[in-house]
Amino acid sequence: MDITLLKTFLEVAATGSFVSASERLYVTQSAVSLRIQRLEDALGKPMFTRSKAGAELTNAGREFEKYALSIIRVWEEARQQVAIPEGFTRSLTIGAQYSLWPRLGFRWIDGLQRAAPDLNIRAELGMPDRLTRLLIEGIMQVGLLYMPQLRPGLIVEEVMEEELVLVASWADAHIENLDNYVFVDWGPEFVGAHALALPELTNPGLTFSLGAMVAEYVINRKAAAYLPARYVKKYIDTGQLHLVRDAPRFPYPVWAVWREDLDPALAQIAKAELAKVAGAAEADGDAVLTQLRQISDARSVDVLGEGVQAET
Repeated sequence: MDITLLKTFLEVAATGSFVSASERLYVTQSAVSLRIQRLEDALGKPMFTRSKAGAELTNAGREFEKYALSIIRVWEEARQQVAIPEGFTRSLTIGAQYSLWPRLGFRWIDGLQRAAPDLNIRAELGMPDRLTRLLIEGIMQVGLLYMPQLRPGLIVEEVMEEELVLVASWADAHIENLDNYVFVDWGPEFVGAHALALPELTNPGLTFSLGAMVAEYVINRKAAAYLPARYVKKYIDTGQLHLVRDAPRFPYPVWAVWREDLDPALAQIAKAELAKVAGAAEADGDAVLTQLRQISDARSVDVLGEGVQAET
């Protein structure tokens, strides 16, 4: 069985669209159609019902989906086991969004290396869609994401409550006078809450969907943006960034997405080390929030209430 056909099948099943699957797989729509046709020819049954609305799994397709997941998982386990370097007995692949590697992901790896010297570790970087696909396919065993997607075979657990705070590259910046504000798109929940809390800053003319990478842009220009408190603490400590007084803050939780079939002993070690690192990261964020309260005329507001929930 061609693993590529199975991965394409699962992507179409997840998105319900040949077009969306082609975009996520970085191939043409015709290539996706051809792969699904080859799979259906091999199985002797149609896997999808096509319509203008998209592609829906047939009864045979729903039955085959669990086997496709199992085949890919076994294949990835075998591939990773063969690739383990000499001197190591176990393997773990971790993925995270860019903003979650500094001061969280990297320190997690440090802890894992101390706790499990025999563990071969691989790190992946990506946007939520890519990381979710790697998890589903078994290439990755755990991922750190801001807005996870709940899929069969995956377990979603909250790691910590991130806080997005407004920072500027110059001192004494005030929320009522930000001519150099740039908008960072942190997802639909943030966009909606931001529009309600700061309507005058909703469309500043410059929008980034680059996460915490925007910190480098802000530092090197006269600019201001919303960034994770944990992430910007080092820049605040060095005077490269400054908190904007009286600016509301936005809760933005961090989630760990685990494969259900991860070895229980390894999962226990990984979760324990992640909890330690998350505790330290939350302390960094709390220190920044304390500074924000000290320079603000009133206590900053939690705009998103209970925070972002995992997608289902």
